[in-house]
Amino acid sequence: MAYHEKSKRVLADKKMIGRAVKDSFIKLNPRVQFANPVMFLVYVSAILTTGLWVCSWFGIQDASGAYTLAIAVILWFTVIFANFAEAIAEGRGKAQADALRSAKKDVDAHRIPSAEQKDAITVVSSVALKKGDLVIVKAGEIIPGDGDVIDGAASVDESAITGESAPVIRESGGDRSAVTGGTTVLSDWIVVCITSEAGESFMDKMIAMVEGAARKKTPNEIALQIFLVALSIIFILVTLSLYSYSLFSARQAGIANPTSVTTLVALLVCLAPTTIGALLSSIGIAGMSRLNQANVLAMSGRAIEAAGDVDILMLDKTGTITLGNRQADDFIPVDGTDPRELADAAQLSSLADETPEGRSVVVLAKERYGLRGRNLEEKQVSFVPFTAKTRMSGVDYDGIAIRKGAADSVKKYVLDNGGTYSKACEDAVLEVSNKGGTPLVVAKDFKVLGIIYLKDIIKDGVQEKFADLRKMGIKTIMITGDNPVTAAAIAAEAGVDDFLAQSTPEGKLTMIRDFQKKGHLVAMTGDGTNDAPALAQADVAVAMNTGTQAAKEAGNMVDLDSSPTKLIDIVRIGKQLLMTRGSLTTFSIANDVAKYFAIIPALFLGLYPGLSALNIMGLSSPQSAVLSAIIYNALIIVALIPLALKGVAYREVPAGKLLSRNLLIYGLGGLAAPFVFIKLIDMLLTAFGLA
Repeated sequence: MAYHEKSKRVLADKKMIGRAVKDSFIKLNPRVQFANPVMFLVYVSAILTTGLWVCSWFGIQDASGAYTLAIAVILWFTVIFANFAEAIAEGRGKAQADALRSAKKDVDAHRIPSAEQKDAITVVSSVALKKGDLVIVKAGEIIPGDGDVIDGAASVDESAITGESAPVIRESGGDRSAVTGGTTVLSDWIVVCITSEAGESFMDKMIAMVEGAARKKTPNEIALQIFLVALSIIFILVTLSLYSYSLFSARQAGIANPTSVTTLVALLVCLAPTTIGALLSSIGIAGMSRLNQANVLAMSGRAIEAAGDVDILMLDKTGTITLGNRQADDFIPVDGTDPRELADAAQLSSLADETPEGRSVVVLAKERYGLRGRNLEEKQVSFVPFTAKTRMSGVDYDGIAIRKGAADSVKKYVLDNGGTYSKACEDAVLEVSNKGGTPLVVAKDFKVLGIIYLKDIIKDGVQEKFADLRKMGIKTIMITGDNPVTAAAIAAEAGVDDFLAQSTPEGKLTMIRDFQKKGHLVAMTGDGTNDAPALAQADVAVAMNTGTQAAKEAGNMVDLDSSPTKLIDIVRIGKQLLMTRGSLTTFSIANDVAKYFAIIPALFLGLYPGLSALNIMGLSSPQSAVLSAIIYNALIIVALIPLALKGVAYREVPAGKLLSRNLLIYGLGGLAAPFVFIKLIDMLLTAFGLA
């Protein structure tokens, strides 16, 4: 099985590489080349040297025909290699887009006039649906468009989007009402209100984003490109000045100008920042592709870039820091109650409670005291369900009344029925709250027996993750609806830097704005309509795919897996993108400095023999020096493509330390590599008599 999967992956890679090679030549279109000014300079240089070679057929020689042809061929390969780097990065997105297109189908939609008239069905094509239309979708049918469930509940297969085979529940009301066109209903039925026009669905947006068609250059990318263009213009002026100086010096010496236009073009290409110019676009595309592979859809490249600069993370407690369900951790008897009696009453009151908390009470009583195998059929049992109004649940049987619930609710219940609520119980409740737990008070026949200690279970490894983020200078803030005492205890155990207790939409929005006024970049996650204002304000806003349409529209990223912890991975991918761009820019500029020592001495050696002292590489001839440098300039692009696509190794260290490390590795590496490889190429050219 593993071998079969590996074989499929190899075939897919071969297909992607084949398409990238084809696209490399298609991208030779001048309009495409003009989009990258640095590589457009190489493109024009390749055309110019090709023209000089054609002129040599007619006796108009700038340099030897073979030498001019060699330079022209190498420059064309340089352009093609740059195209290939971009095409291979785009190839991943195109493969993902092809898979999504296969899942996007034109299906029959069962339109209905209202949720009450489910039998008045009109069959229409899904492409004919408009925003606001109502459709009913039953088991085995494909949801025809994006929308919100307004009636019913169903199990839905979303594997075409998320890749996750496990079905999810979609139902009306709450934060799990949003459905996506192209997904399949597996059971029951739902009535969906369409929220997007044809061609504007979530699937359409995904295809455009992963394919790269909707990708725009980010502000940092544009700024870097402007810098590279400025450098290129400076080097054009420098090259023209060198040619003028060479021509003037040759006339003064009464000799022919030893510096050819072909050599000067080669010099210009080597001096220009072609390495980073060739890889800049592929770095951005690959960064977005890595985010797509993490099952996150970014609405813009700006969002990924902002994720790399984020220094404030706002995280929901439930599902992100804790497991999401509180678990019974202890029974705390009061007023001399036997612990076994408390556990017995707690278990009885929880037998009909299907929540994870209720199940955990039953399990804890079984594990601690062996309470199991109860036969309640012979007794007159009446279970009392939990309601938001009473905030209690329980059971009545054989004239016995057991209740469990929030401390203040049980206290009122007991006192209203003539019972007493002791100070010992109040102290136990306070102690549990101070530990960050949730106290549930248990009463039997209006007498308080004790406390069930419900505990939020901190996820394994979150403390280490927060410690790593702290090393990078990122502050973590836990958002919770708990009271301040409980929130403080959980925050301390989890290792977050701060918390927002009893959070409200207004409170989240105010906190984000306060941080932004102080110059911070803020990231947060959310899934509900009440999260939409804060998501719209945050610099990086990750909406859950399971969330409401309002949350998705407010965010600039959508997590298809709906995993609250994904925000941490998004920050890592963003930082890796910035690290990769910075590292390769450093390497490219350092490369250019080293190449000066190869070409400048060779360029003017005929005029000033003393410049041979600068030939510290010991290159065999001026012609060999130029050819070696221009060949290296082309090959280094190919060598760096894997690094541009994969990204530099991510390290959780402060920005200052990271900068020092990159300068050391990529700065010194960029200086050393040309000395080694240009010399090696020179030796090979000389050995084979090619220069």
